[in-house]
Amino acid sequence: MIRNRNRAGFTLIELMIVVAIIAIIASIAIPKLLSARLAANESAAIATLRSLSSAQAQIQSSAAIDTDADGGGEYGYLAELAGTMPMRVNGGGLGAATDILNPAVLSSAFGNVDANGVVNRSGYCFSVFLPDGNTPAVGVAEAGGGGATAATVGGNNAEILWCAYAWPNTYGQSGNRVFFINQEGDLLQTNNRTVASQYEGVAGGPAYSAAYTVADMNSAIASGAAGVDTNTWVPVQ
Repeated sequence: MIRNRNRAGFTLIELMIVVAIIAIIASIAIPKLLSARLAANESAAIATLRSLSSAQAQIQSSAAIDTDADGGGEYGYLAELAGTMPMRVNGGGLGAATDILNPAVLSSAFGNVDANGVVNRSGYCFSVFLPDGNTPAVGVAEAGGGGATAATVGGNNAEILWCAYAWPNTYGQSGNRVFFINQEGDLLQTNNRTVASQYEGVAGGPAYSAAYTVADMNSAIASGAAGVDTNTWVPVQ
């Protein structure tokens, strides 16, 4: 019997076998590749928050931002740290265009702040909150485009308080876990599996209070407990 062969010399049955083998290999390899990418993105997000913690310590110790002119340095927003937006000046408003941190303590890539006050990088979204001047201290998000827009950040509180979050741009594809860090260097995570309070995308990030026990940046963080957002936050190992 003569089998019909295509120009490459394969019979239809042989082609079907090859296609089946490729499909099997793909079904094994693709999930592993996705898992590896998720792990890499999450590791990068953790490393970024740790770098941010170091950058905040540098700018605070240098007193480059001192809106109440008391000699005590204050923490900054991403665009301020990256040197892409003017720093806050006396009274809390924006300085002149020349009031740029130089040298910057963060990569200029973190000055690319979107309209939501968020930086999107390596599959993760990042945002920084600084406290207002009240008690309890309410977190003030970074302005759209970066930096501050008005005298809403409290000078005294901003000398001792800040926090930041990192969450996946696309849950299940670019990352799963959500991470938190504050002025103490406390690094927490939540598994982000609760659909009702799942964080995803530049407009779907946590509120400033998510990882605290109560809605106050002076309060205890929810380490090993439920935060204000009802998710359980645990230390990153």
